[in-house]
Amino acid sequence: MTRLLDLRDLHIWFGATEAVRGIDFELEDGEVLGLVGESGSGKSATALALMGLLETAARVTGSIKWRRDDGSMMELREQPASAMQALRGREIAMIFQEPMTALNPVMTIGRQVAECVQAHAPSCSRSEAKKRAIGALEEVAIPDAAARFGDYPHQFSGGQRQRILIAMALVNRPRLLIADEPTTALDVTVQAQILALLGDLQRQHGLAMLFISHDLAVVGQVAGRVAVMRAGQVVETGSSAKLLTAPKHEYTQSLLRAVPTLRTNREEPLAMVDGRG
Repeated sequence: MTRLLDLRDLHIWFGATEAVRGIDFELEDGEVLGLVGESGSGKSATALALMGLLETAARVTGSIKWRRDDGSMMELREQPASAMQALRGREIAMIFQEPMTALNPVMTIGRQVAECVQAHAPSCSRSEAKKRAIGALEEVAIPDAAARFGDYPHQFSGGQRQRILIAMALVNRPRLLIADEPTTALDVTVQAQILALLGDLQRQHGLAMLFISHDLAVVGQVAGRVAVMRAGQVVETGSSAKLLTAPKHEYTQSLLRAVPTLRTNREEPLAMVDGRG
């Protein structure tokens, strides 16, 4: 496979607090990498740094290299704001974890998806943008997508709103999809449907995906390789099968112990996760 993303010695400070402490990982074309850890471990901050969305809110150092269409690698942190704005949504797209707040409540869902098209293809007519938006909504299994093009976010269920966000992310056929806790706010049944949908779309389009979650078991369902974060550092990386069955780091082991199973004694409290650095 071909290297798509190469992140080295990334540090992120919010004031005097170092949220991410020198992490490294890479992502190949078409690969699914899971980034797992409890809340506050630095997962989302890492994703926002990749998107170039932290520069005014935090101090970021290190290297984030992205492969151009011609095969050369460019340093994303050296790109001007205009270049990053053009890259976001067209080559790198992100699904956020709370669909009700990520969608504009006073704008129809069809217009929001169509705007994603026109933002990166200004010459695209409104009718063509609408056609592509409806196609994207149909692709994520929104029932009667054409008829519901003019509906608002509050008229959809939580699972459907998450599907709409996926449609917005994929309508321009990016090379990398960052999914930040995309199933956290959903019940177990809808969660399984969204995971299956993401897996199908990833294979269909051959895109790379960075899947972020606090749940190692969920990550193991979608990612071939997993990086475990603890207190701003990557403490273990390996295949999902190996990490789920034979984790080496004590923190990875504690994450697995904290996951309830059918054999869990319901009369005892769940195992605690020690997140201290």
